[in-house]
Amino acid sequence: MIMKKQEKAEHIVKDLKKLFPDAKMMLRYRNHWELLVAVELSAQCTDKKVNEITPALFKKYPTLADYVNAKPLEFEKYIYQSGFYKNKTKNILAAAKLVSEKFGGKLPKTMKEMLTIPGVARKTANILLGVAYGVVEGIAVDTHVKRLTKLWGLTEESSPEKIEKDLMKILQKEEWQNFTYRVIEYGRKYCTARTKDHSVCPLGKYENK
Repeated sequence: MIMKKQEKAEHIVKDLKKLFPDAKMMLRYRNHWELLVAVELSAQCTDKKVNEITPALFKKYPTLADYVNAKPLEFEKYIYQSGFYKNKTKNILAAAKLVSEKFGGKLPKTMKEMLTIPGVARKTANILLGVAYGVVEGIAVDTHVKRLTKLWGLTEESSPEKIEKDLMKILQKEEWQNFTYRVIEYGRKYCTARTKDHSVCPLGKYENK
């Protein structure tokens, strides 16, 4: 069964590469800390909306110390449009204190340390490690990856952690990081959550019927 899925996964990766050879993360940032902020804001929010929010936010809070000293009520106003703004404010400001005090102002380079940061679960950690340091320890499973890998029959699981484990077994490690961004692009451009007839999608032939 794994071999069959591996074979299918190889074909999917090949087709995704043709469609999106240069796929990458779309969030805008100027340094590793701002990368973390942008990724945390993107939870349950589109990258497009986050990129509309962050210019004013990054101008108001240009340094990590500014986040450490930020007043929650004022901070909330800048990220309100990202949704779940109270929880995101709590996590981001707590993360600023932790990164400042525990990691000397720099994002850590290991999954274990990354997961100690408020608001950072495996998906976020995979993105941060991969983009900031080129460290690939897993596969970031967002809503597109979750939906489409299930549609293609690469996993039967529903939890991001279990889906990630399934994908790590059948995808070559050198594909792990870019696979996420290619699937996201594919989900946005060709196969949205509203798509009913997947036979018209470029990768519709892989649908698990």
